Amino acid sequence: MPYFNFDLVIGAEFKNQGGMYLENTENAIDKAESLASELCIVRPELCSTGCAVRVTDGDSNELYRTPVNRPLMESSVAHDAS
Repeated sequence: MPYFNFDLVIGAEFKNQGGMYLENTENAIDKAESLASELCIVRPELCSTGCAVRVTDGDSNELYRTPVNRPLMESSVAHDAS
């Protein structure tokens, strides 16, 4: 299994958030999106400031980047009494 690194991107700075072995790049992308959503909750100052989570491979090649944004809320179901 390949090893993936996850970094918090703040401007031109990359802050290592750890890494893990995952089955494939698709799973790493899912983890990055999850991490970005969690960071927005625990560090709201990172939301909407251009911060991102990036995924790199073992050779430090960037594979994916996702913004740190508030998670999309599920659409409210319209309550129509008609």
